[in-house]
Amino acid sequence: MITADFGIVPIGHESINISEYVTAAVNSIKKSGLKYELTGMGTQLEAEDLDDLYSAIKDAQEEVFKLGVKRVYTVVKIDDRRDRNRSLTDKIKTVNDLLD
Repeated sequence: MITADFGIVPIGHESINISEYVTAAVNSIKKSGLKYELTGMGTQLEAEDLDDLYSAIKDAQEEVFKLGVKRVYTVVKIDDRRDRNRSLTDKIKTVNDLLD
């Protein structure tokens, strides 16, 4: 299982509010069929294949461009672990089980 965390920041728009851009990106991810979770600072994804992951992020970025911005800044973190099949939920549970 490949897990990722990413965020897309539109640059050059007139407002400090970016919820319209985030919504467009997340709607695109939703259409990809990949499991995702929106957080306060980005979006987390799960995929079986890197091509599917990259494609979903690319499509999300393109949706932001369609809203009229000329530049976006995208940050992607990927955990591609091949010895175990670990979902985002599994990773959180492991740490929560160790907490006092």
